[in-house]
Amino acid sequence: MTISSRLRRAALVLVPALALVGLAGCSPTAASDADSSGAWSYTDDTGTTVKLDEQPKRVASFADYALGLHGNGIDPVAVFGRVDVATDKRFADDDLGDTAIVGNSYGEIDLEALAEAAPDLIVTGIYPTDRDGTLDLKGPYYGVADVEQQEQLEKIAPVVAIKVGGKGADVIASLNKLSEALGADEDTIAAAKEKYDAAAADLTAAAKETDLEVTQMYADASGIYVVKPQDEPETELYSELGVKYTNANPDGYYYWDIYSWENAGQAMTGDVLLVNVEGFQQSDLEAQATFASHPALVAGQIHSWNTAALDYTSQAKQMETLAGILRESKAL
Repeated sequence: MTISSRLRRAALVLVPALALVGLAGCSPTAASDADSSGAWSYTDDTGTTVKLDEQPKRVASFADYALGLHGNGIDPVAVFGRVDVATDKRFADDDLGDTAIVGNSYGEIDLEALAEAAPDLIVTGIYPTDRDGTLDLKGPYYGVADVEQQEQLEKIAPVVAIKVGGKGADVIASLNKLSEALGADEDTIAAAKEKYDAAAADLTAAAKETDLEVTQMYADASGIYVVKPQDEPETELYSELGVKYTNANPDGYYYWDIYSWENAGQAMTGDVLLVNVEGFQQSDLEAQATFASHPALVAGQIHSWNTAALDYTSQAKQMETLAGILRESKAL
């Protein structure tokens, strides 16, 4: 398998996975309009405009964005994810009793169950194909198996996409923009931002206090994939807040630095390991002879990690978790 094909494979499965000052001045305005008859329109991050007779009330969403919508007071009627939604810890505080779970694996969507949920709108994401933010508008959106499946979704309800690339601030603003267009209360978002600001300030303090290097990665039988912090919105956001990430080749391949197990020693610089929940975990890594001696692994400074939704509520919790991890860890 070539590097480029390995990169694409990993990105399809995982790419999900701000400056504090920039966010403080951010007050997103919904790109939607309602005329005197109540008609609704919304232009998403791909430039696609959806027009409906009225504001959508029933929204279906890919899990990553369903979490963000829920945090802003919009409860999706249906959710599809890349892992089992019922056991996804990110939903631990959410009541899914009235939500139809229509997909528990990437690209596997029960179209009949989705149709039965009768959404007015379907929300998913789109990832750039490069560092310049280029969008492939001919391919399927994130969470969708292929173009044919996306066409089936569009027969059920219009689909809008959130661009998930570049600055974390931009993704949060996009999610807020859509939430407000769907009727989210501005006070709810403002209250969430207060908690976000406090968590962001504390993460900055923790990063400064500890001065630790964090390696965020995914691993499987083929090798190690280390996230490039400027290419993943969440790590870009935390970098701006002062967290120091492993970043050996900032100008190399987009999104990942990829190491075979034979070259795993090149990826052993971090004080803390954040390993993607969908790949190898601690015992698997300890079984790899070329990686078992990693100081962070030996010290037990390894944590399963799942990228959080890019909304104020989800990110406040995520930043609190990371601040705690940094403070309980030591330099190696």
